[in-house]
Amino acid sequence: MLIVMQAQATEEQIRRVCDKVESLGYRAHSMPGAQRTAIGITGNKGEVESGTLEEMPGVQEVIRVSKPYKLVSRDVKPDNSVIKFPGSPVTIGGADLVIMAGPCGIESREQAFATAEPLARAGAQFFRGGAYKPRTSPYSFQGMGEDGLKIMAEVRDRFGLLIVTEAVDYESLDLVEKYADMIQIGARNMQNFSLLKRAGRARKPVLLKRGIAATLEEFLMAAEYIMSEGNYNVVLCERGVRTFADHTRNTLDLSVVPAVQRLSHLPIVVDPSHGTGKRNKVTPLSRAAVAVGADGLIIEVHHDPDRALSDGMQSLYPEQFDALMVQVRQIAAVLGRNVAEAGTPVPATVSK
Repeated sequence: MLIVMQAQATEEQIRRVCDKVESLGYRAHSMPGAQRTAIGITGNKGEVESGTLEEMPGVQEVIRVSKPYKLVSRDVKPDNSVIKFPGSPVTIGGADLVIMAGPCGIESREQAFATAEPLARAGAQFFRGGAYKPRTSPYSFQGMGEDGLKIMAEVRDRFGLLIVTEAVDYESLDLVEKYADMIQIGARNMQNFSLLKRAGRARKPVLLKRGIAATLEEFLMAAEYIMSEGNYNVVLCERGVRTFADHTRNTLDLSVVPAVQRLSHLPIVVDPSHGTGKRNKVTPLSRAAVAVGADGLIIEVHHDPDRALSDGMQSLYPEQFDALMVQVRQIAAVLGRNVAEAGTPVPATVSK
């Protein structure tokens, strides 16, 4: 069910409606929009009696939502959600495209700083890097854990880049929430429902990656799990799905971008690195992602990818990232969108 408040409804009227919903044993989710506030109702096993709700001051109408996902849907919030970060001008979902970049895994302080400096100079706003690495082989590099998170926190302090990194379980999510600005839920955990619920109780925005074989509805339902726990700051990420094709690591499904934007108010970014698995395809697919309307990119960059401990084959060199940013700015301008200009960070001093 969805309660649509009148445009002139007061905060007190909205609060009273939420209290009434809670008193009936359901959960109320207030979703402010540009013209109105909508209140989603979850936790109901069947039809909610709407009569008393419709008569409350400030209520315009009560609507039954037929889709299995409620809070994610544009029925609840027709306006695009814009995700904000306290103390930072960076947003995701508005006119500005967000650029996240960095190595697959944090390998050392030297490696992180050597990669972060050219990224900050080129105009990236987020530093992405894995402190926890879920790998196919148990013998592959698994990440540095909390030490990796501490290094990324140093990167933020030094270069002003926000931090996004993956949590793989409850313990790591607690630490990621402590150190990072944004919590990533990876493709392998897209349907780890207990972890999604825990992310929904976090106080940081969540970047949710599409599972390797997930349908659009499954993708949106995973986001619903997070939002149903009260965290409405969710960004979706297309990172390729598994098909019969063998010329790329995955098949990057750019058609899901407009499909998501038709059904949901949540922002969606694209990961062309995991989506292709090959360095020479990352820049062309980045251009295409911006052209199709994505709200940003998340790209793997390494200062020495030939020696990377993970995903070196799909990581750009810093100079390739520079060239990509020039092209992305040109395409974004055609669509009336903005990409941060290149900056000049203070040179990093890395102690061994």
